[in-house]
Amino acid sequence: MDASARVAPGAPVVTGAPVNAEAPVSEEAPVDAGAFATVEPPATVEVPVPAETPVPAETPTGMSPRQARLLRIAAASVVLVALAAVLAVRLASRTSVLVVGVYGLAVILCGAVIELSRHGRTRLGTYLLGAGLAAALAADWLLLP
Repeated sequence: MDASARVAPGAPVVTGAPVNAEAPVSEEAPVDAGAFATVEPPATVEVPVPAETPVPAETPTGMSPRQARLLRIAAASVVLVALAAVLAVRLASRTSVLVVGVYGLAVILCGAVIELSRHGRTRLGTYLLGAGLAAALAADWLLLP
């Protein structure tokens, strides 16, 4: 049986016979048990898509939170190693508790920034790293002879 044909239950089904589409159908007309009808599926309608349809951008802008954390951890680690090298050079030229204090606090601050970044506090870590480096440089220029 053709899936597109609708036939009354119990009526005989014959496929491939012509259907007279121009003949009027009324409720009073007798129904021939041998008559059949084939129904064709409706034609598909294609809707044209305008060529100027904008395609939404799927690429996100900026960095993901994970990338930002890793970048700040890397930056704080580089600054920590640089401050440790400066501390070693300063201690070689003059031994002072003030030198150890200034650069030691800056190294500790870099470690705190790394931990803050690991726990998702990247903006706070960035602000502390910038303020700590500025304070260490100012203290080196102002306090250390």
